[in-house]
Amino acid sequence: MSSRPVTYPQLKDGNERREAGRARLRKYVTTEEQQVTVPVTREEVRVEREPITEANRDEAMSGPDISEEEHEVTLHEERPVVATEAVPVEQVRLEKEQVTEQEQVSGEVRKEHIETDGVEQSDRDR
Repeated sequence: MSSRPVTYPQLKDGNERREAGRARLRKYVTTEEQQVTVPVTREEVRVEREPITEANRDEAMSGPDISEEEHEVTLHEERPVVATEAVPVEQVRLEKEQVTEQEQVSGEVRKEHIETDGVEQSDRDR
């Protein structure tokens, strides 16, 4: 007596890993003109005249009667200075994460069927 196995096919699920695309982070530099307003200070000279009064007469008369003199003061001014400074504001990087989704797949399967004519089936074949 010859016997043959009967097979019942099943769809087998599995995954294959393949490249799906690329992502790139590129850092580049642009230059732009900026304007800022900077307060600057300068010294100016003015001549102040004060009349001689009874209150200041002694101080005014304490020097020589008539003389030639020269007085000098140094004047200062500020000038705006432009300087740039690189200030880090954030860090940037690319991170990958895995996302799992459910997808329906289908495929054709072939099945074997058995038919008999005029054959009694034993209890174990039922």
